[in-house]
Amino acid sequence: MAVGIRTRDLRKVYTSPPPLAVRGAALSGGFGKKPKGAKAPNVVALDGLSLEVAGGEIFGLLGPNGAGKSTTVGILTTRVRPSSGEAYIGEFDVWRQQVQAKRLIGVVQQRPNLDFSLTAREILLFHGAYFGMASQERHKRANELLERFQLTPRADDLTRGFSGGMMQRLSLARAMMHDPQVLFLDEPSTGLDPQTRLLLWTIIREYNARGKTILITTHNMEEADALCNRLAIVDHGKVIALGTPAELKASIPGGYLLQLRFSSAPPELMESLRRISGITEVRPNGEGIDVYADRGGSLISAIVAAAAESSVELRDVHISEPSLENLFLHHTGRSLRQ
Repeated sequence: MAVGIRTRDLRKVYTSPPPLAVRGAALSGGFGKKPKGAKAPNVVALDGLSLEVAGGEIFGLLGPNGAGKSTTVGILTTRVRPSSGEAYIGEFDVWRQQVQAKRLIGVVQQRPNLDFSLTAREILLFHGAYFGMASQERHKRANELLERFQLTPRADDLTRGFSGGMMQRLSLARAMMHDPQVLFLDEPSTGLDPQTRLLLWTIIREYNARGKTILITTHNMEEADALCNRLAIVDHGKVIALGTPAELKASIPGGYLLQLRFSSAPPELMESLRRISGITEVRPNGEGIDVYADRGGSLISAIVAAAAESSVELRDVHISEPSLENLFLHHTGRSLRQ
């Protein structure tokens, strides 16, 4: 039976600089040298985050740096202790039953943490031994993974000479060595070339097809759309949207986003835009206006006419089709990459 993941009201407050993998949460909070006698700052990385991931599902946590994605993975993999709330891998509470939970999971961290004094083969064999695999079994498994991840020609080389893509492939192979029921991938495609990224995506799909549960954190919309059965968009430690990629994109008013820049944006222009057929929402955005609509380019002539009526000039237009990026913009008013 496939193993699921569950969290309820997870909260994490850092009162000292967090680990490197989750430090983005602290950057906006101003961690740094504290004045003498000053009280330690509190940075809320998770603020009541609740999730339920079904067994056998590829589930994505999508959000910008500092949103709380890596902290969530840190808690679920027993590396970060929550301030409050509950987290389960299958039936096991990850903090009260750490040993049982760890046997079920494999983890690929955001930055490779390989032992550079070992060869690729040794890293896999030692990992298998750590999980109690018999010698013959772990040698067979290591050879299979080295071949599948296209690492056989470098299997007996020290990893200090590996490229970033090779290190990431080896990190995923190591996480899969003991055949875990749940696989955590923290930003798996960061910094990878397109060929390596597609290889990893193929292997992730194959592993999931065997009934394994996979949780991916990413700020790559293409990755989330291509891999995930469902995903949660997270910002400031909270879930702001949840569903399948198709459901989330369909939830945007009108679907299309037109980012308009005018010589000025008087209130009467906003009202004129709202009256155009097909436009469902109009929002000011700094010096410009964001328009959500049921179509894109065919609205430009009506927008130009509305601008002329208000004696302003349309200077720039950017049209986006329905996307997860647009969804994030709609909910937060900022780009997913900010």
